[in-house]
Amino acid sequence: MGQTMKRLFAPAILGLGALGLSGCVSLGAEVPDSLLTLSPTASAPIGAGAVAGSEGGPGAIAVMTPEVPAKLDVLRVPVDVNDTQIAYLPETFWVEKPARLFRRLLGETLRAELAEDAGAGAVPLVLDNDDTPTLASLYLRGSLSELGYDAQTSSVVVRFDAIRSNSEGDIVTKRFEARESGIVADAASVGPALNRAANTVAAEVADWMTQ
Repeated sequence: MGQTMKRLFAPAILGLGALGLSGCVSLGAEVPDSLLTLSPTASAPIGAGAVAGSEGGPGAIAVMTPEVPAKLDVLRVPVDVNDTQIAYLPETFWVEKPARLFRRLLGETLRAELAEDAGAGAVPLVLDNDDTPTLASLYLRGSLSELGYDAQTSSVVVRFDAIRSNSEGDIVTKRFEARESGIVADAASVGPALNRAANTVAAEVADWMTQ
């Protein structure tokens, strides 16, 4: 790694053990000018409704918050410096922890896919929050192992190991990954690239869930 890259990431290298014990991340004395988020490129149309629980109708689909490693359980964007070192992109913060952002992205993308497939028919209810007691007939769980920057290849990486299960106990798993290379290591470049990659993964997961 060149000296410029070392100077960029070396101050941000942190112990993962300490990060795992922290419930939240302080943004320091000054709030950043902007915060990163994940926004869907596909959304259900305005006025689209959904049903669940009616006799003969579609059941609900529950999108659960994915498991994440310690490096993603913070408000920072992780950088894989090499095989043994993790850094965080300077002055770059998520508006909310990545697991919850990705969950909502999956939920909205799945709604859009279901609405497109159903046409004028009934659309299953998609649950992507913790505020409903509705019992789902299909569940989407998984592990979000990567949502960050790879310094060795100048790439953003999003990797999600999905688990699909139903009320009968059937379980299917599949790994999804999207990469975008040639990305400059700054918030203005990494943020939009991560959003594009996350949307690619979400679209592939939604297609898989509706097969």
